[in-house]
Amino acid sequence: MSSQIIPALPKTSSILDLWREKNDRLVRQAKQLTGDSRPSLRRQQLAQDTLEGFKELLITLQGLPAAVPALPLELTVTCNYIILRASLAQDFTEDLTQDIQRALERVLETQNQLEPKSQQRLPELWHSVLSASSLLPELLPALYCLASLQAILWMSTNHPGDLALLLQTLNASQTETSEDLLLLLKSWSPPAEKADAPLSIQNAESLRDVLLTAFACRQGLQELITGSLPRALSSLHEAASGLCPPSVLVQVYTALGTCLRKMGNPQRALLYLTAALKVGATCALPLLEASRIYRQLGDTAAELESLELLAEALSAPHSPIHSSTLKLVIEVELLLPQPGPASPLHCGTQSQAKHLLASRCLQTGRAEDASEHYLDLLAMLLGGSEPGVGPCIPELCLEAAAALIQAGRAQDALTVCEELLSRTSSLLPKMSLWENARKRAKELPYCPFWVSATHLLQGQAWSQLKAQKEALSEFSQCLELLFRALPEDKEQGSNCEQKCRPDVTLKHLQVAALLSRGLEWAASNQDTKALSDFLLSVQICPGNRDGSFYLLQTLKRLERKNEAAAFWQKAQTQPAQEEATWSLPLYLETCLSWIHPPNCEALLEEFGTSLLESCDL
Repeated sequence: MSSQIIPALPKTSSILDLWREKNDRLVRQAKQLTGDSRPSLRRQQLAQDTLEGFKELLITLQGLPAAVPALPLELTVTCNYIILRASLAQDFTEDLTQDIQRALERVLETQNQLEPKSQQRLPELWHSVLSASSLLPELLPALYCLASLQAILWMSTNHPGDLALLLQTLNASQTETSEDLLLLLKSWSPPAEKADAPLSIQNAESLRDVLLTAFACRQGLQELITGSLPRALSSLHEAASGLCPPSVLVQVYTALGTCLRKMGNPQRALLYLTAALKVGATCALPLLEASRIYRQLGDTAAELESLELLAEALSAPHSPIHSSTLKLVIEVELLLPQPGPASPLHCGTQSQAKHLLASRCLQTGRAEDASEHYLDLLAMLLGGSEPGVGPCIPELCLEAAAALIQAGRAQDALTVCEELLSRTSSLLPKMSLWENARKRAKELPYCPFWVSATHLLQGQAWSQLKAQKEALSEFSQCLELLFRALPEDKEQGSNCEQKCRPDVTLKHLQVAALLSRGLEWAASNQDTKALSDFLLSVQICPGNRDGSFYLLQTLKRLERKNEAAAFWQKAQTQPAQEEATWSLPLYLETCLSWIHPPNCEALLEEFGTSLLESCDL
């Protein structure tokens, strides 16, 4: 009677068939979800359900004693679970090692070779498993798929030594002395899956190809950063010939262009950038690199056109592929880190591109264009239309004011300066408490410079408007602030002025203000006051040719030729300025260019010769 009520238990092979059918059904379900047209949230939920299905199946299989007949299915389910979990999370983290380690321990349990866990590190487990002589051939495809996932994990978490040992073992070359991971990956050929094997979301060969392409790309970019250009070129060519999805291919072609530019072959570099643009995934990266190449070639028009297109490209709404397409396999993008500021593949934000365009227009004498770009950029940033990291607002305002002055728009420059002063003056310590301001100056090392530079540019704007009294007042206020500044640390940096030393910036700001005020005094025939400013400028910055020229010119005008001749002779023995390797803020470079007399060196030589001839020394 009881035999009629309770059905007989199925045989082991029947149970394995049922479990395999569930695995295959889940794999087909995962593959159908890729490219599914249903709403993304619905697809995401179905993918999570599929992942849970694999997890439940794996728990079931691992809940039984390890057995050789079930191992191929168990390893396949493990791989499918890891692949789906990593692709859904878009991350390949080290906590997945627990799943891999448990699978290897199960293999060794069937070989009666499992030692206590405390004595078995993951690399040792792999060596034990792959060295076992009694491994069944039907187990190898799933085991090599698991090995591919382990290799990806070790590459992603930066374990090159463990990765090299694994690849040497997989290549059956444990005595191989080479640790060239790229060569080891290329020489590894995983066995093909049999037609009757359990279905996999992604087999060992596909994973190996993804790993090879990603590693070649990562290695090429690192070699490019460190300056190993021939090796970078080789690695990037390897990456380009691999399984590159469009977005990665654009990056690889752009990196090849960067490499060739640095190797002195800009024309070949442009060919790769053209190829990158034709791929069509994104055009920002190749446009930025193209601007650098055109700058190297001296083609300013093409450089600025590339930067304009770059700013337009970055202003377009960005819709990541992942938002519309669910990818349930491990792809190359997942294994590539996001490019940081030091990476050749970092193109920044729209505001950074606009700032680069505006600054290049200013540097190349296109002041009108620069002015418009700066004003657009200020409106964008001050309006909050682009959150996140962007250009430094005070520096940007100063550059905008300099561009407006150079474009002959002095009144607009004064408006920008007044806006900047209203935002930064409150950050300065009060004059009566300046002696106790050392701590505040360290917290805001560039704020006194910004305020001082604003007064300097306001003075230049008033000078352009022929308002001498206002110009002199602004130059004097600038100098008063500068001579109270406390740039103690020569190596102190700033988010805005990474390449500018505070002490060098201070010195040149003082010189610019003194020369500007001296020229105003000279224009109103107050040569004695002008002489005082010019003399102080060369004391602050010995060897400064502009200050020397104006000082000699004023001494000669005051008919103090003997003093002029003595100064000229002393100036010939002074060493060149040591700060030439340190860049100055663009607004300061622009201001100094207005003060610089044309043909200064030739005039100094001619001036010195005439002085010596007219003086009886």
